[in-house]
Amino acid sequence: MSDKKTSGLAFNRQNYIWMAIGAVVIIIALLLMSGGKNADPMVFDYKEVYSTRRITVAPILLVLGLVIEMYAIMRKPKTTDK
Repeated sequence: MSDKKTSGLAFNRQNYIWMAIGAVVIIIALLLMSGGKNADPMVFDYKEVYSTRRITVAPILLVLGLVIEMYAIMRKPKTTDK
């Protein structure tokens, strides 16, 4: 038998906080990636579709959010010896 006390839960409060942070970053990235409505649907606006916000910033934030989620899942709770 082990002397460690386990609460029966796979994650503790810190894991859930990190998961929430990752989810917020992913949601922000998806909102940045979403498009604005063009005034004339027959006109292709190159600057709007291929903007730096959509092509560079949003995918970087999306990957960052996924890395945060992986960290939150893989993070082991610290054990306290009492």
